[in-house]
Parts: sequence; structure tokens; C-alpha cells
Amino acid sequence: MADSPSSKSNSLIIHHTKKGGWHAAIYIIFVEFAERFAYQGLASNLITYLTNVLNEPITTAAKNVNTWVGVSSLFPLLGGFIADSCLGRFRTILLSSLIYLLGMIFLTLSVSVVKHTTLFFLALYVLSIGDGGHKPCVQTFAADQFDEDTPEEKEAKSSFFNWWYLGIVAGSAAAVFVVIYLQDNVGWGVGLGVLVGVLAIALALFLLGINRYRKESPQGSPFTRMAQVFVAAARKWRVKDKSGHTDYYYGVDEEEHNQLHDHQLKFHALQHTQQCSFLDKAMIIDEVDATSKTRNPWRLCSVTQVEEVKLVLRLIPIWLSCLMFCVVQSQVHTYFTKQGSTLVRSIGPHFQIPPASLQGFVGVFILLAVPIYDRIFVPLARKFTGHPAGITVLQRIGVGLALSILTMVVSALVETKRIGVARDHGLIDDPKAVIPMSVWWMLPQYMITGVSDAFAIVGLQELFYDQMPDAMRSLGAAAYISILGAGSFASNIVIAIVEDISSRSGEKWLGNNINRAHLDYYYWVLAGLSVGSLCVYLLIAKSYVYKKVDEAERSSNNQGFRFSKYRPRV
Repeated sequence: MADSPSSKSNSLIIHHTKKGGWHAAIYIIFVEFAERFAYQGLASNLITYLTNVLNEPITTAAKNVNTWVGVSSLFPLLGGFIADSCLGRFRTILLSSLIYLLGMIFLTLSVSVVKHTTLFFLALYVLSIGDGGHKPCVQTFAADQFDEDTPEEKEAKSSFFNWWYLGIVAGSAAAVFVVIYLQDNVGWGVGLGVLVGVLAIALALFLLGINRYRKESPQGSPFTRMAQVFVAAARKWRVKDKSGHTDYYYGVDEEEHNQLHDHQLKFHALQHTQQCSFLDKAMIIDEVDATSKTRNPWRLCSVTQVEEVKLVLRLIPIWLSCLMFCVVQSQVHTYFTKQGSTLVRSIGPHFQIPPASLQGFVGVFILLAVPIYDRIFVPLARKFTGHPAGITVLQRIGVGLALSILTMVVSALVETKRIGVARDHGLIDDPKAVIPMSVWWMLPQYMITGVSDAFAIVGLQELFYDQMPDAMRSLGAAAYISILGAGSFASNIVIAIVEDISSRSGEKWLGNNINRAHLDYYYWVLAGLSVGSLCVYLLIAKSYVYKKVDEAERSSNNQGFRFSKYRPRV
């Protein structure tokens, strides 16, 4: 007896019996918690090690930190590609976790036993390689544990990204309060040794949950499907729709059907959209296609395949318009820390807050902001907007970008106050002196940074997961992470330009004497650039078209190869 269409459709769906859900995702969260704990425990205080132990100038140290953060955030593009096309997410996470643990062991040895600068920097970039496989896969793998076709799990997944980010922020906050104290007051070897231990325990916990995970096999290079669309569109660039009723191909041929079945993948048909219409030629059925016995994938692509390429192209302008936000965030690890090191940080007669530990307040305010957003703001906003999430993900990101401008304005005003106090007490030429001004003056800029993160970072995570093609979600996570890396490199460029221009007109704004420097002017420049970036973002977001899954055609699209009339929806 022949299989019915519904049975064929169901054959593409993974059977999730007793697997997935929160009881699987929690093990993956342990791995992410440990990685964030280790990364933040190192990155937050790295500029202190470079300036105080390796005696690098402040600007050189800031550039070295930004470069390392940038490389660590760009490697995930390679890691995401390998996961989606070759290894799969589970194996990529496992391999990258081992590499990350090895890098942290080398780093610990370089500051305690061997004490070699070359080994130190080599270990840093071994960590970057480990990050490259870890970052794009862990969040995606955890999100994949929730089945969107199951109402209960779909509801759980709707708040997953908020609570996921809450968990990793908890790890980051714990690191900056505990590990950095150990680094500054006990020793760098002890501080980094704690990170090694946490990473080892998390890896063991991840392996304990191995039988609970939902896993999908890699599907081959996602770039091949994208390349086919561009090639097919180029080959038909002269083809015109003379009748106004063009035949579009939206089926799944036998080869694609078998591939989906072999990899246990669900197939979601996408609705046709009018943006990037030059790509639509790739799905036009011309005379050659109509008379061919088999489909040439480099000449004819489905509507869904073309729309997947459009999804990626639509995210590129969003990616670019968020770079300045990441430039602002990169100040937290560099100049914010050096500012705090010059202020009074005493709590009681015997305790001083390490300057890098101030970054923990960013995490504290995120820990406060995310539950308030999820439990109070979303239900209230939903009553006014009718949107299930209260506001759209692009609106959420926009609020975060606007708050980052306020971060720079407040930072500039606080820095102006700090320089004024230094001048009044005759400390302007003593960069190592403690200025009689409380470090709590900096609390507002850390607070606004935390709230802006809760809006923009979580929003970007959700956008680059949800709006990417299903087969490219690891690359989607990598694309989001790469914004942070590109923002760090962009910060280096801004620093270089500001140094060059300010040195021509007199004193450098970012000189080694932080009291003589003009960080306040630099912050005002960043605020101005962020305003321009926000305006561009708003223009892009206004015309953005979200992914539309064609539920009505999903089952018919799974029935095999066929040509069909398809009229674009208005």
C-alpha cells in the first residue's frame, strides 16, 4: 500500500520521545555557564594584566584586548560552518570544549610556571579557536531541544532566550566578582586555575546528558544552496515575465526529499516576498526547465530556497547598523576599567573592589532587567500592542541601541567630573594617583549598559536564530557573535583615528596619562556616531520583512518533485 502524503510528511519529523526540553537543555546551559565564567574571568581583567604585569601602554593594551575579543568573535563563523556542514552541533561543542580547556591550561601555565609572554599570547588564541566552535553551537543546540511543533515546548521556547541569557550573565557576574578578586589579590595562577576546574566540571556534566539530547545530522555546506540561487538567477537574467503569470517552482524533488529524510529534518516552506526580486529569476520555469526530465539545481531553485537566501541578505544591513552598539560595549572591558582604577574603591578599612570587578554590575543589572522584562514588561506591552512578545524583536534591539547612546553621554559627563577633581587636587600629571572621588560615580554607566544589553543582545540572539534558514542556525548564531568581534575591531579603528586627529591638533585624547587624556571627548564622539548608527538602523528596521512560513503548502511541498503555478502574495 502506498504511503499517504501525511505519512510522507511525518517521515521528515524527528521523533522526540523522552528527549529534549528543559531537562536536556539544562546540561547544555552548564557548558555555556562555564564558558562565560571562564571567558569573562579572563577578558574582564586582561587589560590589567597587560598594563600592570606585561607593562604595555594603555592604548596598546586596549588594542590587544579588542583584537583578541574580535578574533574570538569572528572564529565562530568558521565554527558554525563546520557544525552545519560537517560535524554537527553536538560533536562541534564537544571538540571545541576540549580545545578551550587545553587553551586555559596553557594560559595558566604561562602566568604561573613557565611565565613566557609568547606562550601567553599563543594560549589566548587557542582559546579563540575553542570559542569558534563553542559559541555558534551551544545556544542553537540548546534551542533545538524545544520542538516548535509541540504547543507546550513552543511556549517554553518563547521565553528560552531571556532565561538563557540570564544564565550566562550569572556566570559572567560570578567570574568578575570572584575570579578577578583572586587574580588581583592572590595571584593570576590561582585565578586562572579556578577557571580550568570549572571548565572540566562543566564538560563532565555535558557528557552526562548525552542520552537526553535531540541531535540533527549535518546537511552539507549551506553555502552550496545559496550559491545555486545566485548562479540560477544569473543564468536567467534575461528571462522576463511577459504574461504576468510566471511559473515558479516550489516543490521538493526526490533527491532533496531523500536528503531531508536521511538527516531527519523538518521542511518549512517559505512564502514568497517582493524584496530582492532579482533573485526570483532563479525559480522561474523556462522552456529548458519545462522540457527537462530532472531538475538542474544550478538552473532552477525552489521558492523556499530563494527565500532562504533573501533571509540571509536581509540580516546583513541589521548586522552593519549594530556595529556601533558593539563599539560602545567594548569600552566596558577597556577604558571603563582604567577609569575605575584611578578612583576610590574602598569598602570598609580593609577591602578594595578590583577595578575590573565593576563590570559585574553590568551582569547584576541584566539579572534584574531580564526577569522584569519577561514577567512585567512583556505582559503589559502585549495588552497595548497585541504582539505575543509585547514588542517586536527589532523594536527591542532599537531600544538597546538608544540606551547605548545614553551610556556614552553619562560616561562622558562622569569622566569630565573625574578630570575636574584630578585637576583641583593637583593630580593631573600623576596617572597612578588615586583621585578622591568615589568609584560609585561610575555605577550609572554600568547600569545603563546592563539594561541596554538586556534589550539589544537578547534581541540580536533571537533575531539571528529565528530569521536564519533552519539549516543555517549555527551560522546565524555565529553571525550574531561576529557583530561583537567586528565591533571590537571597529573600536580599534576609532581609537587609531581619534589618536591621529587629536595628536595633530595638540595633546592626544587617548594618551598613556589617563588624567591628561580626554576620554570625555572620545566618549562624546562615540555618542555622536551611535546617534547616526541608530538613525540608519531605524530606516532599515522600518522596511524589514520577517520570515513567513507557508503552513498551507508545507505538506504539498514534501510530496516530491513537481512544477506548480505559484503566484506571489501581496
